[in-house]
Amino acid sequence: MADYNRILVAVDLSDHSDSVVRRAVEIANAFGAEISLLHVVEYVPVEPMGEALLPAVDIEEELVQGARRRLEDLARRTGQESVDRTVETGTIKAEVVRVASEWQADLVVLGSRERHGVAVMLNLTEDTILHAAPCDVLAVRVSG
Repeated sequence: MADYNRILVAVDLSDHSDSVVRRAVEIANAFGAEISLLHVVEYVPVEPMGEALLPAVDIEEELVQGARRRLEDLARRTGQESVDRTVETGTIKAEVVRVASEWQADLVVLGSRERHGVAVMLNLTEDTILHAAPCDVLAVRVSG
């Protein structure tokens, strides 16, 4: 098994994020690794070139600020107040891979939901990250 020194925990801020962070903390404790929490706000304005652009920018900023507050709450609930916390905007898949590369993560930890039917055929975020990440990826199974 590889030694992990830097663990990037990508969370969607759902109810399951606590269990994803706790699993990452267990691994970090076992290896003496540092953790960084990441949430990506994926927001696309309805009319990017129309008059709605300015309100869309305001809405995106509100989403980012709300995500920062929720990420702070998650860190507090899981005892991770001292770790780095980042909120990025963009495509979840691209941002997780980019941040993992820039931060030189040894492991990305994220949640994974079981899918059935047509959902199995779709391009899944965790599958894309698994194949594009510059490091190991742990998908923590969550319900839903």
